[in-house]
Amino acid sequence: MPRRGLVAGPDFEFFRRRYFTPVEVAEHNQPEDLWVSYLGCVYDLTPLAQEHKGDLLLKPIVEVAGQDISHWFDPKTKDIRKHIDPLTGAQRYRTPRGRFLHVPPQLPRSDWANDFGKPWWQGSRYEVGRLSAKTRNIRIINTLTSQEHTLEPYNAWPRVQEIHVCFRNEWHTLPPLFKMSELRSRIDSDNVVSIAICPLSLFGASEEI
Repeated sequence: MPRRGLVAGPDFEFFRRRYFTPVEVAEHNQPEDLWVSYLGCVYDLTPLAQEHKGDLLLKPIVEVAGQDISHWFDPKTKDIRKHIDPLTGAQRYRTPRGRFLHVPPQLPRSDWANDFGKPWWQGSRYEVGRLSAKTRNIRIINTLTSQEHTLEPYNAWPRVQEIHVCFRNEWHTLPPLFKMSELRSRIDSDNVVSIAICPLSLFGASEEI
């Protein structure tokens, strides 16, 4: 079963989420590889960009590729922020960068098709994981060779099989399937000072991080 991000499907909410750092999200900043984050989650909008390739309404989204756009949204409603239009006196979406996909036009138009279902920002169809609120480098030690690497834990974790963590000056061995979210909670709350990994391909083998 795939473990990178969330698996698409009707039971989407029940699959394990992966955490992404802002740096990882920023790497996906092209129309053919377009990620954004908002309200604590990360979304892969590449299928949306491919579907509407060449559409002028895609431009504001492409301009923020790889960025966090939480300021576009109302945290309470999780919808695009709204304001009162000075021309019509009606409430409409606030789009300083210009109208984008699935946002209705200011005035009625015969070419406006609203048969797309939910707007792209609603639901979990494009969600691939959660945005890490805190990123902290950790020192990884090969206990046989004494080699050391400093990494962001979320980048290296797929290759970790067994972990030894020092919590408050006491070493503990974590099981192979120890959840990253649990370790993240301990890192945030227990002042982790060192993490050592049993011999892996991370040090001096064929694969590279």
